[in-house]
Amino acid sequence: MEISFSLDPDNTLVVRLGGDWDIEHEPPSAEELQKKIASTPRLEKVAFDGRGLGEWDSSLLTFLIKLKHFCSQRSIIFSSERLPKGVARLIDLASAVPEKKDAREKIGRAPFLSRVGEATLEIVESTGQMLAFIGEAFLALIRLLRGKARFRGSDLTLLIQECGAQALPIVSLVSVLVGLILAFVGAVQLKLFGAQIYVADLVGIGMAREMGAMMTAIVMAGRTGAAFAAQLGTMEVNEEIDALKTLGISPMEFLVLPRMLALVLMLPLLCLYANLMGILGGGIMGVGVLGLSPVQYFNETLSALDLMQFATGLIKAVVFGVLVALSGCLRGMQCGRSASAVGEAATSAVVTAIVSIIVSDSVLTVIYDRIGM
Repeated sequence: MEISFSLDPDNTLVVRLGGDWDIEHEPPSAEELQKKIASTPRLEKVAFDGRGLGEWDSSLLTFLIKLKHFCSQRSIIFSSERLPKGVARLIDLASAVPEKKDAREKIGRAPFLSRVGEATLEIVESTGQMLAFIGEAFLALIRLLRGKARFRGSDLTLLIQECGAQALPIVSLVSVLVGLILAFVGAVQLKLFGAQIYVADLVGIGMAREMGAMMTAIVMAGRTGAAFAAQLGTMEVNEEIDALKTLGISPMEFLVLPRMLALVLMLPLLCLYANLMGILGGGIMGVGVLGLSPVQYFNETLSALDLMQFATGLIKAVVFGVLVALSGCLRGMQCGRSASAVGEAATSAVVTAIVSIIVSDSVLTVIYDRIGM
C-alpha cells in the first residue's frame, strides 16, 4: 500500500496510489492527505493516479469519497480519470444522490415528555385499531345471524377439530396436574385440622369456578391463538388477504369469523372436560395420599358442586374464547410483510390474550360477587 504526492506547475496535486488497498493492509487515514491539501497554497485540482494499484476493496472507496467531500468543501476539482474504471464508477454512483442534511444527525435519547407522548399516541392508535377490529367482527357476526356471511363450512369443521379434539391431550395433562396441585396445597393445611375430606370441596369448586376455565384459556392462547396469528400473518406476507379483498371477499367473514366461532364453541366444552380432569387429579391425590376412599371423595364432590358452580366457569370460558380468538386474529391481520413480523405477531397474540384473560377474569369475579353467583 503506497501513496505519493507531486505538485504540477498548473497547481494540480497528483496523488499516486500503489500496492494493495484492503482492510488487512490497514489503509492510511484520509486526514493525512487532507492536511497536505490544506497546506498547499493556491491548489486548484487534485488528480489521482491509480495505475499502480493492485487489489482493492471498500476501504479505498471510503478513502477517496472522504477526500472528494473535502475537496468539494474547498472548491477544489477532484479528478478520478486515472483511477480504475470500477473505482471511478462506484465513486460516481455514491455521489449520484446527494446526502440528506439530517442523514448524519446524532441519535440521542429523546426527552422524557417526548417519550411519554409517543407512547401515549401509540396506545391511542392501538386502541383505535382494536375497537375498529371488534366492530368489524361484530358486524360479521350480525351478517352471519342474517345468513349473509360468506365462508366455507369445511373450514369451520377443520377449525373445530383443531380447537377441540386435537387440544384434548394438552388440556388433559394440564388439568390433571392442576387438580393434583390444588389437592396437595389444600391437604397440607387441612391435615392440621383433620379435615382432609374437604380437599374434594376445594378441588371441585376451584376447578369448576376458576381454574378449569382459566387454565384451558391460557393453554388455548398459547396453542391456538398463536396459530391463528401465524396463519393470518403468513397470509398477509403472501398477499393472500389482499387477493381476497380484490375478489370482493371480506377477510373478516372468510378468515376471522370461522376461527372465532370454532374457538367460542369449543372452549366451553374443553372447560367442562378440564373440570372433570381436574377433579380426577384431585381424586388421585385424595385417594392415593390422604387415604380417602373413592366413594367418599365422589360423594363429597357431589355435595359441594351444583350446576351454578359449573355455569360460572362456562360463562367465563365463552368470554375467554372470544378474547383469545380476537387477540390471535387481530395480531395476525396487523402483521407486517416480513418473516420476522409473523413471529412477532404470534408472540403479541399470546401476550394480548393472556392479559385479556386475567383482566376479564377479575372483572367477572367481581360481577359474580355483586350478583351473588
